[in-house]
Amino acid sequence: MTIHREGYKTITIVFLFVVTVLLGFNHIFPDQTWFHYFLYTLGLWFFLMIVRFFRSPVRDTNTGRNRILAPADGKIVVIERTHEPEYFKDERIQVSIFMSATNVHVNWFPVDGEIKYYFYHPGKHMVAFNPKASLENERATTVIETWGKKKVLIRQIAGAMARRIKCYPKVGEPVNQGEELGFIKFGSRVDLLLPVNTKIDVKLGQKVTGTQTVIGSFD
Repeated sequence: MTIHREGYKTITIVFLFVVTVLLGFNHIFPDQTWFHYFLYTLGLWFFLMIVRFFRSPVRDTNTGRNRILAPADGKIVVIERTHEPEYFKDERIQVSIFMSATNVHVNWFPVDGEIKYYFYHPGKHMVAFNPKASLENERATTVIETWGKKKVLIRQIAGAMARRIKCYPKVGEPVNQGEELGFIKFGSRVDLLLPVNTKIDVKLGQKVTGTQTVIGSFD
């Protein structure tokens, strides 16, 4: 387990903030009381939670040519047929994974292939499990065409607390299943838009693990 590069700046700022608050409080109230120890504990807990949020696990990918792997850790909150208006402009199967603040927030590629499309949308910051979040929240859309000519759309969606979406690969680049797609800071969601004939292997409410859980498979 390592710390993700997106966390270095935030962790440093939080550390300096906690230290400044505690030193300032000790300067104003130098006599140690139970409240001082409570603040020390609270400050340490807050700092460790921030460090934990930016953890980046090292995993062996559960690979498979026709398999679609979970692009994120979290819980399945949507499985439905829907009209996709941005890229495909036709009917797709949507599978959505909600990431709470306690989940790993690294995102991974669910399939092998080539990046065919990328677009960043500024937007609102509604809670990520709101159905409207897919089209109204700040989000980034990436489309991968597999070597078998199947196209998969991944939509990274910022939540009520999230204020930064990172997506690293560029259009035209080849990508491998299980490689890092990007990172979303704090509570957020990832949508997968899949061909309608995709066999779905997960259920609503199921907890999934990025690069490990099989979301479905192509015919």
